[in-house]
Amino acid sequence: MLDKMKQLMEMKRQAEVLKNELESARLEHNEVRSIKLVVNGAQGLQSIMLDGEWGNVPNKVRLESELLQAVNGAMRKSQEFAAQRMRQLTGMNLPGM
Repeated sequence: MLDKMKQLMEMKRQAEVLKNELESARLEHNEVRSIKLVVNGAQGLQSIMLDGEWGNVPNKVRLESELLQAVNGAMRKSQEFAAQRMRQLTGMNLPGM
């Protein structure tokens, strides 16, 4: 029993290390003309940058900020839905899910 507890504690520690690593990773995507996105490894959108033809849009900074908030909100809803379905399927309530 003690060995199982040690294993669980080690798994929890490793999961926390992985979570921190994913959250600190920065990945850029700029394959769409005039739009650059930066996401972290935990699938959180960090920034949206519009340039080129978008550079002349009034309130460009506000548009970038609101797009960022909208996409992150949609992603959170999707992740919450997936976690809820996993809990229903497995009958388990795992922290972080």
